[in-house]
Amino acid sequence: MSTEQKQKILIVDDSELNRAILADMLDDEYEIIEAENGLQGVGLLQQRGSEISLVLLDIVMPEMDGFGVLQVMGENHWIEDVPVIMISAESGSSHIERAYELGVTDFISRPFDALIVHRRVVNTIMLYAKQKRLANMVADQIYENEQRSSLLIDILSHIVEFRNGESGLHVLNVRTLTELMLNHLMQKTDRYQLSPSDISTICTASALHDIGKISIDEKILNKPGRFTEEEFAIMKTHSLAGAEMLENLPIHQDDPLVKVAYHICRWHHERWDGRGYPDGLRGDEIPISAQIVALADVYDALTSKRCYKDSFSHEKAVEMILAGQCGAFNPLLIECLEELAPEIPTQMNNSNSVAQRDRREMRNVAQEMRRHEELTASERTLQLLEHERIKYSFFADMSKEIQFEYTVSPPMITLSPWGADHLGLEEIIMDPLHQPEAKAVIDPFDLKSFTDVLRSTSPDLPVVTYDCKLNYKGKWRWTQIVARAIWSNDEPPRYTGAIGKAVDIHDSRMKLNALERMASHDALTGLLNHAYAKKRILERIEARPAASYALVIFDLDHFKAANDTYGHSFGDQVLVHLAEKLRQCIRGGDIAARAGGDEFLIFLEYKDEVETVISRIFQSLGGQFEQFPLSISMGVALTERVTGGYDVLFHAADAALYTVKRGGRGHYRFYDDSMRETLSVISPIEDGGDAPEDV
Repeated sequence: MSTEQKQKILIVDDSELNRAILADMLDDEYEIIEAENGLQGVGLLQQRGSEISLVLLDIVMPEMDGFGVLQVMGENHWIEDVPVIMISAESGSSHIERAYELGVTDFISRPFDALIVHRRVVNTIMLYAKQKRLANMVADQIYENEQRSSLLIDILSHIVEFRNGESGLHVLNVRTLTELMLNHLMQKTDRYQLSPSDISTICTASALHDIGKISIDEKILNKPGRFTEEEFAIMKTHSLAGAEMLENLPIHQDDPLVKVAYHICRWHHERWDGRGYPDGLRGDEIPISAQIVALADVYDALTSKRCYKDSFSHEKAVEMILAGQCGAFNPLLIECLEELAPEIPTQMNNSNSVAQRDRREMRNVAQEMRRHEELTASERTLQLLEHERIKYSFFADMSKEIQFEYTVSPPMITLSPWGADHLGLEEIIMDPLHQPEAKAVIDPFDLKSFTDVLRSTSPDLPVVTYDCKLNYKGKWRWTQIVARAIWSNDEPPRYTGAIGKAVDIHDSRMKLNALERMASHDALTGLLNHAYAKKRILERIEARPAASYALVIFDLDHFKAANDTYGHSFGDQVLVHLAEKLRQCIRGGDIAARAGGDEFLIFLEYKDEVETVISRIFQSLGGQFEQFPLSISMGVALTERVTGGYDVLFHAADAALYTVKRGGRGHYRFYDDSMRETLSVISPIEDGGDAPEDV
């Protein structure tokens, strides 16, 4: 049997003699991989776990013992796919019992008997192979059933489109925009608690939004001119008709897809102001699934040619929706549409749109299955993973960036080959926080700070940027590290590591940018500092003096308790987390800064409905960070109510904040004349006096 065809066995034992004996017994039939301690074994499992058919594992080893390896394998679910046979001279029942509790399949005692070792290895590998085949058969059946269900939904929705004289892309476009909007909304706010599974269900159910049109006469559906009142009344019945079809299904009433499809069918013509149909729901009485599909439906109707109208351009369609010409929508969704507007045409029109890409990949998989019918689900997955690994390695080398992956358990950094060579390090560094090699490349303070910043993220806000110096083979250079924290799917989620890249910013222009950033930004949170924010605000007011502005000041309630109870490092993590939430809930043109301590400010322009904007921001900043509840007190000053310079505006917002804190905390207030006494105490300016900077 050639080496390429042999199954691989990993032997983890600190005794070179023991490894040699086992290798001699098995290397005729198997390819042997060796590790001399537990940490090294875990590193090989991290890199090559999908290739390994069996682990022979010693108990007593330096660095990490066998029980530690088993614990890591259990935490990462490797033990479910890779069987382990424990090898040891320890014969105590407590050791054997603990090993079985941690998931070992069998136990071999030293000294080794060649016949027993060979038989147990063969039996264990055969047993796991049978289990995998059974699991793969089930996975294949589930995969095929899901694809058939999706296909039936698409066929049904396209039948509706065919009767309605639409292009055939309407369902795909609505699904694509629905997915874009949902994902952006989840990044922007935690107001709607939707899991990835919920998002997938809503996107699938969106295809059924117009199913009720089956009940409408084709003469009305395809009428080229304006509807009469009677015809429009008939047309409006399609939402209830579709809901009733789903409600009267004899089976599957409790299926999440059916429930979500019912919401979308019935209420995708409701409007935020309560003027929609059929039930006149208002605001968030309308399920968020129906709200988003309604917006996606309107956008595609505007940009598509119909029997009664020509298509509008993307820019015109967005302008009409933002101007309220197509009905009233959730202001938060309007913000999402405005922020997504530059990328929507690409997603909708080119071959890489979400829906088209999914279908192309499904076709490719189906064709591959027909060519290789013997392939199982896991084998297909391994081939795809190997393909992705090759692509990753190629692009990592071509990009000339230091790319890395960090895992908490075991503590290990894996560098891209180019990055390792550029820094003069090995590609795998175990326990980097305590290794001299790592400390020679990055200052221990920066390494600890960067680690704390990563731990302070959340699954919703996982991306961080950190500037520091790295040692490039003896030369210390300014470097920007961009990383994404990885969180588990557990409840509550666990921080498990990070992926990222480090970019050298040593050239003069980028170094200047980095130095300017250090002068203008808060070092902990990455937000603007107060002095630079004030400069930006004054420039904004000077450029548009007639506009209406709001200055918002807020701080964390009971923040001192976080420091006193959990320590200042935890308090810093809370502030970093809050800063990330703040970035997500403001608009691109708004100014956000850390004013000092746990106090932050926001400066924004508004036209009307300013309280709606403030309320949304206030609600978005609440929640919880680990065991500490995030409660906010907020004061707001409006330029239309406060006359004077920036300092007066700032102190007015501060007076409103003081009023909130004196009244019980945990809410927001706008500055008004009732707070003039408080303002005079904070900022003693005579009535009618001119401030140095006139707003």
